[in-house]
Amino acid sequence: MAALFRSISQPIRTDADWKLLWLGPDKGLIKCWETGLQDAKREDKKQLADAALLGELPVASWKGGVSRRLKKLEKYGTLQYLAYWQGLRYQDLCIDPEAEVTISCTKTGMKVTFTPDLSKLSNQTQDDDANGDAENGGSLPGI
Repeated sequence: MAALFRSISQPIRTDADWKLLWLGPDKGLIKCWETGLQDAKREDKKQLADAALLGELPVASWKGGVSRRLKKLEKYGTLQYLAYWQGLRYQDLCIDPEAEVTISCTKTGMKVTFTPDLSKLSNQTQDDDANGDAENGGSLPGI
């Protein structure tokens, strides 16, 4: 699959069914991005959107966010998180679903590599998970 692109000027889809949104060829990346766009407008998500605009990787529903520095300064996150983050930042969706992208969090200095290889996420050590649960800066459960 070639790079997935969707312009910020395109409207959020409202008539698609669940299967198309989450199980279609884009594997839910467009829906994650659209969710980020919607969350960026919500008053209760303002801090999340502001943090993303500053280059932070705030904790969200998909693996990839951090709120504190862990012993190991590198971790993996999902492309779904990356798509959501781009939406929070009001950026066009631009992801190659077959490539990895590494971003350094401006708040924590943690380097997160967003990967399509879910086995890398499950291979992260238990120490990373124990030191990085949602309350302490790790990812919430989910992909």
